Amino acid sequence: MTSVPASFASRLAALATRPAPPSSKPRRIGAVALGAFLAFAGTSHLTFARSEFQAQVPEWVPVGEDAVVLASGVVEISLGAALILLRKRRVPVGLVAAAFFIGIFPGNISQYVTHTDAFGLDSDGKRLGRLFFQPLLVIWALWATGAWKALRAGAK
Repeated sequence: MTSVPASFASRLAALATRPAPPSSKPRRIGAVALGAFLAFAGTSHLTFARSEFQAQVPEWVPVGEDAVVLASGVVEISLGAALILLRKRRVPVGLVAAAFFIGIFPGNISQYVTHTDAFGLDSDGKRLGRLFFQPLLVIWALWATGAWKALRAGAK
């Protein structure tokens, strides 16, 4: 009798409850650096760069721009702190961080498509260049937390 492959959601749930595998020093440094980056970005959402972030919220988002910026700032601060402090839960934190980066990607696409200036991205070339940075953040989150390795191991 052959077993039916587990659903993607149940695999993710298994990853979230499994203890984190040992981490290398470069991965730990990468996780802490990404955590610091996220905490800083989240703080900037709530303070000095709030209007810049509001300019990036697509018009089609059914929630007010300020609410989106405040909520995403809180999420970024939380993810940043979790990446730094929750070493035993780094795999699920990495998965959530990667999902967050994917979730905010439409805002970057919207900024490019609508030619919205923000954060010094005042040309289509600069805005297009930024689009290529977002997948690197996803990869960074998955690599630094060991989530990429855990996902590959879970697929076997």
